[in-house]
Formats: sequence, C-alpha cells, structure tokens
Amino acid sequence: MRTYAIGDIHGHLDLLKRQHALIAADMARHGEAPIVHIGDLVDRGPDSAGVVEYLREGIAAGRDWVVLKGNHDRMFAGYLRDAGFKDPGLRADLSYLHPRIGGAETLASYGVRAAGDRPLAPVHAEAVAAVPAAHRAFLETLPTSFRRGEAIFVHAGIRPGVALEDQTEDDLLWIRKEFLEDTRDHGALIVHGHTAIDRPTHYGNRVNIDSSAAYGGPLSAVVLEGREVFHLTPEGRVALRP
Repeated sequence: MRTYAIGDIHGHLDLLKRQHALIAADMARHGEAPIVHIGDLVDRGPDSAGVVEYLREGIAAGRDWVVLKGNHDRMFAGYLRDAGFKDPGLRADLSYLHPRIGGAETLASYGVRAAGDRPLAPVHAEAVAAVPAAHRAFLETLPTSFRRGEAIFVHAGIRPGVALEDQTEDDLLWIRKEFLEDTRDHGALIVHGHTAIDRPTHYGNRVNIDSSAAYGGPLSAVVLEGREVFHLTPEGRVALRP
C-alpha cells in the first residue's frame, strides 16, 4: 500500500509545488496514491495564503490529498476567531504575532501589513476582513490524524501507550519530548513533523519529515510502501532506514 507524505510547509508555496512535481514523477512510474500533508501550512514563510488556497482548491477539485492540522494552523484559526486567543500548547510569554511564531508573515500574505508593529485591534479587524471565509472554514475543519495501512500520520506525534482514538488534539499537534524519546513500537509506523531537523529521518518506530522549511531548509516528501520509507529526490527514491 503506497502513500506519499509532505513535511511542514510554513508558507512556502514554491517548495510545495516542487514536491508535488517529484511525487507526480514517482507516480508516473509506480501508480497513483494519496498524498498526506503533515500540517503547519502557515506562518514564517512568504505565501501562507497561497498554500492554503492551493491545497483547498486541490481537494475541492477531487485530488486524493489529505491535509492535517498543525499547531500553527490551529493558532492562526484561533487568532481569527479571537484576537486574544491563547493556544494551550504555546509558551505563556509568546503570542500569535510574536516574531518567533511567524503570524505577521501569514497576515502579510493576505495583505495585512506590519501586523506585529501596530495596535492589536485594528490589525485583527483587518485580518478578519482579509482572510476569505473559505480559508477559515478549511483551517477549522482539518483532521488531526490519518491512518493508512501500517502507518499513522500526525503533525507532532502521539502520546505513547494511548490508543489513536483516545489521543488529545493538544498532543497530536504539540507533543515532543515524551514522544521523541520513546523507543517502543507503537503498533504502526508514526509519520510526523513539528520538530525541525536537517533531513527526513527514520527512527524505527517513527519517521520525522520536517526538514526545516520554516528556517530556510528544504521541504521534503517521502513515499511509504507498507513500512518501507523512501525520500523522494530529483534523482529518484532514496531508502530511509532506521
């Protein structure tokens, strides 16, 4: 059973389209299969609005794409609902428009300028007016996990020892230490992002595909054949092994 997956996008529409092109080339050789986008569509990069529209339009057109919710997607949707929204996973000293989060770059892609340097109320009013209702609905209704064959796809990871149906959204979108340091078999291979690393890496019980696009690194795509994982490159598939 073949499945493709793409790591954390963070507003890089150009990089996303390149990965879709690599996947299309692989599909031409091996056949069609779903593409899972692991979340964090928005923030930090230059064209979050373009990423959301591209993925929304693709799904509306019937493409076999799955788009999961990342913590940055939840923060953006929460901010649009309420300027004072505080995601429970976010550090107390940070907010959506803090430079470390990248929300101002997302709002700029919708035409709201200098969001981090102006009073909160007018910026929020401009943002609510600028972001299309279709984008808000898309972000609000993203699923938090996807299971196919021998793999479970989530944004951040899972709470070890807890069944998938009992996982909390906070853990699926934010977990790190408890998941990353756990070496036990989870019953399925967990494919995730959220924790930025240099390149897609297979750890035996999980595969991290966040290759730091948010910080100037590449965006990465992998293909799974059962529990076998391959990194897609312009030269073809490269096997990822624990």
